Amino acid sequence: MAAAKPSPISSSISRPTPLHLTPPQSSPSFSPKTLPKPSYPHRTSLSHSTLSHAHHHSSFTARSQNPISSFFSSSKQHPDGRSIDCDDDEKPREECGVVGIYGDPEASRLCYLALHALQHRGQEGAGIVCVQDNVLQSITGVGLVSEVFNQSKLDQLPGDLAIGHVRYSTAGQSMLKNVQPFVAGYRFGSVGVAHNGNLVNYGALRAMLEENGSIFNTSSDTEVVLHLIAISKARPFLLRIVDACEQLRGAYSMVFVTQDKLVAVRDPHGFRPLVMGRRSNGSVVFASETCALDLIEATYEREVFPGEVVVVDKDGVQSLCLMAHPEPKQCIFEHIYFSLPNSVVFGRSVYESRRVFGEILATEAPVECDVVIAVPDSGVVAALGYAAKAGVPFQQGLIRSHYVGRTFIEPSQKIRDFGVKLKLSPVRAVLEGKRVVVVDDSIVRGTTSSKIVRLLKEAGAKEVHMRIASPPIIGSCYYGVDTPSSEELISNRMKVEEIREFIGCDSLAFLPFDSLQGMLGTQAPNFCYACFTGNYPVEPREDKVKRVGDFKDDGMTGSFDSIDGAWIPANRIHKQERDKEFEGSVL
Repeated sequence: MAAAKPSPISSSISRPTPLHLTPPQSSPSFSPKTLPKPSYPHRTSLSHSTLSHAHHHSSFTARSQNPISSFFSSSKQHPDGRSIDCDDDEKPREECGVVGIYGDPEASRLCYLALHALQHRGQEGAGIVCVQDNVLQSITGVGLVSEVFNQSKLDQLPGDLAIGHVRYSTAGQSMLKNVQPFVAGYRFGSVGVAHNGNLVNYGALRAMLEENGSIFNTSSDTEVVLHLIAISKARPFLLRIVDACEQLRGAYSMVFVTQDKLVAVRDPHGFRPLVMGRRSNGSVVFASETCALDLIEATYEREVFPGEVVVVDKDGVQSLCLMAHPEPKQCIFEHIYFSLPNSVVFGRSVYESRRVFGEILATEAPVECDVVIAVPDSGVVAALGYAAKAGVPFQQGLIRSHYVGRTFIEPSQKIRDFGVKLKLSPVRAVLEGKRVVVVDDSIVRGTTSSKIVRLLKEAGAKEVHMRIASPPIIGSCYYGVDTPSSEELISNRMKVEEIREFIGCDSLAFLPFDSLQGMLGTQAPNFCYACFTGNYPVEPREDKVKRVGDFKDDGMTGSFDSIDGAWIPANRIHKQERDKEFEGSVL
């Protein structure tokens, strides 16, 4: 897949070859102010030879017990008490995936396909907004993309301009009003938005807006963005987006749609990915991952740069710098777990990253073994890298079932490790009498890992050696990834040997943090490692607490009062001057 070489963002709006499309009604013209040209470091290829050992592992103290955790159980209960949450595989979960398409007569159908390619980023809800005759039409629903949309629904979404969203949530049931894209009308027309990320100053912004009379329909941080656009005094629409985004803190990769424009925005740190492509008919596509471009036969052109706003309308593609931005802090977990292996994320092949992770583990944590297996699906590529480097055959020792729903009724006679057995089946012919290396992408709480080890030994494995293709996770994420609170993270409470004993494996090794940074080479400073170090690029001023069982408030109730208990002030000490600076920039 050939990628066009990206050009730096112009300090003023650039105008490439216009798209030859039917012009919509006229919109305000403008000449934005001159902005400084950002500098984007040259991206280097993956290299194992650049390993360095310069990082000192930061300490991180577990937070106090979540005050609301005692009121909730970690799984859904069947009336007879025998229900099990089969989706509780304790992996960090990506919150969302977004898509935007301009200039294709089948925009909604292409959006549907692109969302299908991004289904791994969210399985709880999906939605599409399209524009026809200057009217924004929306269809959203709870469930998978294929469950929400069918032929008749897509027929209700004509037009050549559309945005889409897939969503993941963890708190109880998903409610329709919380499924994006959100659409709102205000004095200058209508606007739709789809958002991937999380705003760490959501509480302060919402309190300010409610103080001034704003009324909210959900408790999603995305709704705040619409309110900020509506009250902005800037003109025209593009500068209202800039005005709104300058008040946001945290992670956001967003696509907006109006009657005649498609706008893509990425936060100044570039936490979450967002790419741009183009189909053969000239239509422009934005998506969270390149795998979505591949499915709809769009050619990858470049990333939306951190801090960039890209506008597509009848005049073509326009770009400007959102604001002066610091060093990029791209989420490293996109390469470890979230993104599909066939995607190119942050300019790097996800497949190659994971393969090298496995090679590093084989080099730095070797062990005598007979076979290498993976915890499917996310551990497969790293396991292939480990096996190739170690010269040991890779085999499928665990078979994953893709047909298990979120909950399943357990038989009256309790089956040990029932949830894991529903999803993973050991292959005795591969395991029996063997010394087995099992490669997984991460360990969060450790409970699933212990069940997998037990499963392998019950299937006849002589020894089980776990190799984890990421450093230990010691910090919760506040930038759009659902992870448990810090006190639930096993690596935040135990040393490696203690974790090994808890899991019950014969040996345990994580990807060394220094080696991870060394593999990234000169790009290492451009990634966010907060989940490994506890050092947050954007300090969370309002901690979105995750209760035991992966609870995270995500807008299920709609009432701000009802979610107040799910937010607590950050328990970190901030300098008074920084607090004043923060308050001034937000309020």
